[in-house]
Amino acid sequence: MRYLPLSEEDRKDMLEAIGVSSIDELYCDVPDSVLLDKAVETLPTVRGEMEVDRAISAMAAKNTGANAVPSFLGAGLYHHHVPATVDYMIQRGEFLTSYTPYQPEVSQGTLQYLFEFQTQVAMLTGMDIANASMYDGATACAEAVLMANRVTKRNKAILSGGLHPHYRDVTRTHAHFNEFDVISAEPDVDNVEDLIDLIDDETSCVVVQTPSFFGHLNDYTKLGEACHAKKALLVVVFTEVLSLGALKTPGEMGADIVVGEGQSVGNALNFGGPTVGLFAVRKKYLRQMPGRVCGETVDADGRRGYVLTLSTREQHIRREKATSNICTNSGLCALAFNIHMTLLGEEGLTKLSALNHARACQVADKLAEIDGVDVLNETFFNEFTVRLNKSASAVIDRLAEKNVLAGVPVRRLYQDRPELDDLMLVAVTETATDEDIDALVAALKEELS
Repeated sequence: MRYLPLSEEDRKDMLEAIGVSSIDELYCDVPDSVLLDKAVETLPTVRGEMEVDRAISAMAAKNTGANAVPSFLGAGLYHHHVPATVDYMIQRGEFLTSYTPYQPEVSQGTLQYLFEFQTQVAMLTGMDIANASMYDGATACAEAVLMANRVTKRNKAILSGGLHPHYRDVTRTHAHFNEFDVISAEPDVDNVEDLIDLIDDETSCVVVQTPSFFGHLNDYTKLGEACHAKKALLVVVFTEVLSLGALKTPGEMGADIVVGEGQSVGNALNFGGPTVGLFAVRKKYLRQMPGRVCGETVDADGRRGYVLTLSTREQHIRREKATSNICTNSGLCALAFNIHMTLLGEEGLTKLSALNHARACQVADKLAEIDGVDVLNETFFNEFTVRLNKSASAVIDRLAEKNVLAGVPVRRLYQDRPELDDLMLVAVTETATDEDIDALVAALKEELS
């Protein structure tokens, strides 16, 4: 392939076309503190494949994997066991190399698993209809607010203080560029917030999360009734999809839109991604739902087949008519979710959820006996918040040096909140053994004594 570098004249023409005077002006939104003030001088020249492999492997070895040591990390992404069958199935050539099913007649396998994925998500959330997945939970949350604005023709969203900070930030970014208002409640560490008084005639939706970012469980039935009394929508978010195997569904609480993260089923942590966003709605809002929907039908001979029923994305219809400018779904991650969920079945999902909760209760009870640890949650699923008698970040760093990943410091996600410096999120899944739990308790006792 020939390499044709741009000339200075080319660059000048492009800058003029987009209305900026220099390359630096393109990065005006990036803080000066994180920009290099000189050229990169240490990039290596050409290397052979083995040399590159060795260098990258050495860099990767600096990470401590969640499956290599006792790990209690969570805060939105969770370490679960993924059966080997899932990886084997998704690597079949028909799935691994398939692209968007623009030609349904030759994409029946892809369309069928998306249809089954939608069915699983709708059943899990207690809703009428789900789409074929979104990028991730955070973007699904922002899309839910945009959808609520379209449905209600209003422009003000209320975000709970129990909503994951990343979900809040993504939604606020969309608000900035789509010109709608967002009211963010204070971090709801103690699970005491009441959002009903904030709802008014301008409110398009109230966005809440259960289990909350701090691990609290809530029934939002009354909040949903208050939203509907003001003709606003209730958006319920989850970050741990396994909780839906044990808890009252958002649909039963009266939610209008349910969104969340599906990574826990079928997908590993993968250094933070890719993941799979789940999106489900009431039937009456179907045509305002972003993404695409696969449907089941029959052909001229009466044989069962699958089709793309709705595709209101900008690559299918005019941009100004599209319900979303997200141009793809997380197809392979959705397939992994579909396979793992199929392997579990309803009974397996219920047992796995119960195991997660039982393990978390076991850890919470043991941590509560340690001097310097205060478990803040009265209710939780598999994640809870503890207050330490020291900075959580410092404690977690020192335990990591002892090969125990104790949890996530809340301050890491709330960097502008020094009052949260002593809080740590602890997530416990079925992967935690008795030896892992003993290691956490022993290391924490030693550190806090």
